[in-house]
Formats: sequence, C-alpha cells, structure tokens
Amino acid sequence: MNIHSPHVTLRAALYLRVSTARQAEHDVSIPDQKRQGEAYCATRGYELVETFVEAGASATNDRRPEFQRMIEAGTTRPAPFDVVVVHSSSRFFLDHFELEFYVRKLAKNGAKLVSITEEMGDDPIHQMMRRIMSLFDEYQSKENAKHVLRAMNENARQGFWNGSLPPIGYRIVTAEQRGSKTKKKLEIDPLHADTVRLIFRLASEGDGTSGPMGVKNIVSYLNRNRMFTRSGGRWGIGQLHRVLTRRTYIGEHWFNTRSHKNREKKLESEVAIMAVPPLLDREIFDSVQVKLKSRNPNLVPARVTSGPTLLTGICFCAKCGGAMTLRTGRGSAGGTYRYYTCSTKARQGKTGCASRTIPMGKLDDLIAGHLEERLLQPERLITILGSLRDRRQDRTERRREQLAELNRRITETDQRLNRLYDAIEAGLADLGDAVLKERMAGLKAIRDQATADAERRQSTLDSAGNQAVTPEMVADFSSATRDGLRMEGGGYRRDHLRAFAQRIEVADTEVRVMGSKSELLRTLVAASSGKSAVFGVHSSVLKWRTREDSNLWPPPSEGGALSS
Repeated sequence: MNIHSPHVTLRAALYLRVSTARQAEHDVSIPDQKRQGEAYCATRGYELVETFVEAGASATNDRRPEFQRMIEAGTTRPAPFDVVVVHSSSRFFLDHFELEFYVRKLAKNGAKLVSITEEMGDDPIHQMMRRIMSLFDEYQSKENAKHVLRAMNENARQGFWNGSLPPIGYRIVTAEQRGSKTKKKLEIDPLHADTVRLIFRLASEGDGTSGPMGVKNIVSYLNRNRMFTRSGGRWGIGQLHRVLTRRTYIGEHWFNTRSHKNREKKLESEVAIMAVPPLLDREIFDSVQVKLKSRNPNLVPARVTSGPTLLTGICFCAKCGGAMTLRTGRGSAGGTYRYYTCSTKARQGKTGCASRTIPMGKLDDLIAGHLEERLLQPERLITILGSLRDRRQDRTERRREQLAELNRRITETDQRLNRLYDAIEAGLADLGDAVLKERMAGLKAIRDQATADAERRQSTLDSAGNQAVTPEMVADFSSATRDGLRMEGGGYRRDHLRAFAQRIEVADTEVRVMGSKSELLRTLVAASSGKSAVFGVHSSVLKWRTREDSNLWPPPSEGGALSS
C-alpha cells in the first residue's frame, strides 16, 4: 500500500503514554493526548482504528505491555494500521537508537510514526531533524533523572522517606509539611517489629532447643508456626535473607544502592544513608552477618567444615590475616611431618608474610590444653558467663512482662466482645448492622493476634534457652566436656573444640583463642538438658575474651614455646 496516495484513507493507531500518576495530573495527561490525537486524525482524514494507552510506564526502555502490543500489531502482515500517531516522539521512545530501531521496524511493514507536535516529512532533512529531536529528548530525560536522583539522595540523607514499601518492621508516618509537599519518615511498626527481632534471634541463638539457625531452618520455623509475612503470605528463602542483611534495622537505611537501568550494584560512595530508629542492636546484626558468611558455600569450601584437620577454617595468621593451612614434608629420617603455615606465606614466600610455621601436633595440643586448663574450669566459666547470664535474665523478665500485657489485652478484648454479644441478645444491637460487624471483626483480629503473640512468648519462656544456670550445672558441664574433648588413643574431637573456639590467631610468640559467649552458654544449657553439646562450626564473633590477656597461650613470658 502506498501510504502517501491522496486517494486512500489511511488507518491510524493512537499511542498515548505518561510515566507516572503525577505526569497524568500535571504534564500531558492521557485524556488530553487522546483529544489532540483524535482531532489530528480527523483534520487529516485518518480513520482511527485502535488506541493503545500506556499509563505509568517509562519510555527509556521497551518493557511496556501496550507498546509491545502496538509493535506486534504494526509488524504483522498485513498491518492493521498505516500510521502511529503520538503526541511527541518522547511519548514513543526517549532513547535515540531505540527510537530509530522501532521507526524502521514499523516502516518495513508500511507503517509510519507521526508526531502531533513535531510535524516532519520523509525527506532527508526531516529525518535528520527527527533524529536531532530524539537525541535532545534522550539528553533531557537523562538530565532530569540525574537531578531527580540527586534530590532524592539529599531527601534520604535528611531522614525522609522517598516512597515505596518500607522494610517489614517499619511503617511510614507524616513528619512535616513543606508547602504542598508532605515529608514522611519511618517509625518502628509494633505489629511486625517482634517478628524481625525473632528472626535475628533465631539466626544468632536459635529457639532455645538448638543452635543458631540457617536461613532455610528459619523459614521452616516461621511457616511451621504460622508466623506470616506482612502481607499474610508464607516466608521464602530470598525474602528472609534480605531481612537478615538489611542495615535498616540498625538505623542505617541505604538508598540508591543499585542502578535503576541494569540493577548493578553501585559504589558505596554513591549510596545515601538515611537515619531511622534502630530496631536491633548492632552487635546482634554483626554477629548474624558473620554467621551468614560462614555458611555461604561460595566463601567457605566444604573441605573447611568437613575435613579431618583440627583447626582448619578457624585458624588464622595474626600478621596478615591469612588462613593457616596444613602442609606436609619429609624429615631427614624419612618420616612425614605435618605443620600449619600461613597461606599467604605458602603462596608468596617470606616477602608475602614472615610468620612462622608450627608443627600441627604442638599447636593442636596448645589449643586443646588451653581450653581444658583455663576456659573449661568452673570458676572461669562462671566469670565469663556472668554478664551474659544477667542480660538474659533481664530479657526473660521483659518477656514475662510482655506476656502479662498480652494476656491482659486478650482478657480485655474478650470482655468487650462479650458486652457486644450481650447487647445483641438483649435486642439492643442489630447483628446485621455493618458497623457492628466491622467492630466485632476488628476486636477478634486483635484478640487472635494477641493470642498468637502470647503463645510465642510462652513457648520462648518455656524453652531450654531460658533455663537458669546453676553452679552445679557449670561443674558437671566442665567435667564432662574436658573428658569429651579427648578421644581414646590420642587426638581431639574436632566438633567439641569448635563449640568453644571459633577463631584462633597465631602470632610469633602467642596464640589468641576467641569465641562467643552466647555460643558457650547455649552449649552449656543444651548439654545440661541432655542434648548434644556439639554443634559444629558457628560464628567467629569475638566475645568471651573478657580481658586482653585472658586467652593468650602461652603467656608472653613463655614466647619461645612456639618455635618450630
């Protein structure tokens, strides 16, 4: 078909688009574009056969349902229309090269793009003008995006929320009014904050009957106990991992972390940090991050957690931070000897790290002996766990207070419901009243939520994790664990050792043994409850070093003990 023939009525399709609801109100709205487009077709004698409406879609890419439907129709043979009418070429596409690509794609099938506000012909001059206009639109769009992003970054740095759904555990509240603009902030949402705290507690400590949980186990725990997401759905692994790694919960909401176009991670210098009320202690958050990294198969090879070497995966060079790895060699008498050496030194020689190598048996004996003779003595355990035990008792007391408040809320709600039931029975209220039905449904929802929260609080209080730690428990645990650390015939039980030592740093004259108070207390309680005291490798949070020299072995005066 010759679309330039004056004897043929051309069929036209309108393509109307705005990027956002705000543009629909303040820019060229859909109804206005439609009115101008219909008038344009009538003036030129076009037969309007179809209208494609794209509300709330950016023209920086082609991921637009109506746009794709129009292109698919325009490239079908025979094409259902001869011209595509737009208000301006920027309504069609902002990217110059993409615009030309789709213009040519339509033209190959006999369809032409026509702009109401940019009247252009098909001669070379008009084609050049169209390309210049397209380049200008593309430049203007990118400049506008840059200025908008700069304003949003500054808004976030001032502590104001830029929009979208906040992380679970927070809700949006009005902060102040600046002219016609309402500035908003985040505050802690009491309805879901406890769910977030529970997730982190399960990741850092467990539910009182087991050790710290991984992401999959936490997801199973939440779904099994009918603790749903904010929208009422079931938890997923990716969703929960995002909660566990979100810095918002320690008062630092990161804005502008990824590129809008390709979702690539931005440099930290480009990120705007928005201050929000912290929902968690930084100590708990950091502890969970270490645990997540220790369980990441991309960062911790399987051989580190399952190999036979006693200290593999937890032993590091104090000079450079490199892992201490096992090396073997042959002595002058033909025998094989095994020793730990810094991995940096093994790869690069003394220029990489000048640390010393240590016979495997000597270092294993030093670490196990230190745990047996110093850490696992009853008096030492009581001293280390004293402050942690006091904090846990305070937390248990707070939970009891929360439980009492929840039970009071349940009783009060039941009483209010009973009064409504009495009024209905006495004929003072109509059961069919919509307002009454809504009121009853709201009270039932409050009661059901409080009941579920109370059951969780009671379960937590009943768990072994809240069991009081007595001197008798500590003494029994100390004796049994020291005996269990050694295997018959020599050697040590690797898993027993790692329940108490999560990081070992080897220097020239000393060895630092570090571990987690929470892990130590959990192991003690689990063992005292008749459960296994062995839980494998956990975090390297450095907590039970209460004094600078309390875990140095040998003492500084015995610095020569580590010579190989």
